[in-house]
Formats: sequence, structure tokens, C-alpha cells
Amino acid sequence: MNGSKQYYYKVYKPFGMLSQLHSNNAKEQRTKTFLGVLHAFPKGIMPVGRLDAKSEGLLFMTTDGKWSDTVNRSGIEKEYYAQVDGSITSAAVAQLVTGVTIGVNGKKYLTKPCHASVLEPPLGFVDADASLRIGRHRPSSWVRIVLKEGKFKQVRKMTAAVGYPTLRLVRVRIGDEYLTGMRPGMVLPIRSG
Repeated sequence: MNGSKQYYYKVYKPFGMLSQLHSNNAKEQRTKTFLGVLHAFPKGIMPVGRLDAKSEGLLFMTTDGKWSDTVNRSGIEKEYYAQVDGSITSAAVAQLVTGVTIGVNGKKYLTKPCHASVLEPPLGFVDADASLRIGRHRPSSWVRIVLKEGKFKQVRKMTAAVGYPTLRLVRVRIGDEYLTGMRPGMVLPIRSG
């Protein structure tokens, strides 16, 4: 640490927003939405981890690179609620728990064992973005997945691998920090753990 004040925030990243402050690409800056519009963040702020544009939920922001690295590499638990296409079966959930094969960087990867269980709605979230077209063709269901790893689009790839593509994905917890009580776009200061 260089002795200067460090900043720590938790953010409810909304659906459709990229997990970066801005873009150096002028066209992308005009056509995409970035975290920088949510708050007057201090100089040197960075997102801790990522959520893809179609995912929403808890994201950390900090000026503390060492803390960011610790959160990303320490195997800290990340909890997700995934709304999937179809009524997910207990057999599919059991597959998620033991590990499924997904593609990562063009290679097959067996996910580590995790916690997974079926969730009963309503979960108290704001309505899903209309572009997700949830429930148009068949019923959907929710599954809770807790991981200690974070490959690119891992939860989406895992649910698809067991036959239930993810329609909506919300990260609700990172370690001891929860999304509880937050609405999309909210930014709250936190202290590192």
C-alpha cells in the first residue's frame, strides 16, 4: 500500500451494463453503458472481477490493487441465482454439484464441485429486462449456485451443460457481502474484509 487512502464499494451492476468504467473506443463509448455513469468514483478505481453485460448483481470496485487481487485469487465464495429455461430437475442440480464439462479458452474444463439447489420464487428482484423474453415459450425455474472459481461465463455454461440454459443471472454474494436491499445501479461504500 502506498499510504494514500483506498476506496472500496459494492455496486448492483444493472443488466446491459459493461463491467468497466468506460471505453477507449469512441463508437463503443456511444453505444454501450459503463459503470462510470453510476457514481463519481475516485481516480484509480477498478472493478473486482467481472459480470458479463447480460448478467446483473454484486460487483466490487476499489482503488486497492492488492485487495482486488486477493478477492479474485483467494477462492472466495461467489453466490449466483440463475433463472433457467425449463423446470430444472434434481438430477441436473446434482450434476452441477459434482462438476460438469464446459469450454474454457477453446479447451474442455471440468468445473470444481460446488453448492447448488433449487430456489422458489419470488426472490424480491426487480422485473427482468424485457429483452430476456422469460416465460414466452415454456416455464422457467431458479437455481442457486455457489462457486469458489470464476471462469468466463461459467454459470451460464454450467446450466447449459445440464440442459437448462440461463435466462437471467444475478450475483447475490461475494464472500460476506450481499446484494440484499440494493437496487440496480446502487453504489455503497464498504470496507475491505
